[in-house]
Amino acid sequence: MKINLKLARAGMNMEEAVIAKWHRKPGEAFKKGEVLYEVENEKSVEEVEATADGVLLEVLVPEGGEAKVGQLLCSVDIPKL
Repeated sequence: MKINLKLARAGMNMEEAVIAKWHRKPGEAFKKGEVLYEVENEKSVEEVEATADGVLLEVLVPEGGEAKVGQLLCSVDIPKL
């Protein structure tokens, strides 16, 4: 099942962030709990972990790119549970 992942708000005042690093490339599989990407905002760098096993299909915001809260970052394929 294809799912689009969006930038989540990490703090009350956060409006945007930079995608500091992608830990997977399109076509690569990941397991639940593995880091997918890192988000950098004014105050910190946070690792974002996968909540299920899947495959990264497409990256919509490249490393170093800025994204607004709620903006699509990537699409993943998650097997139906």
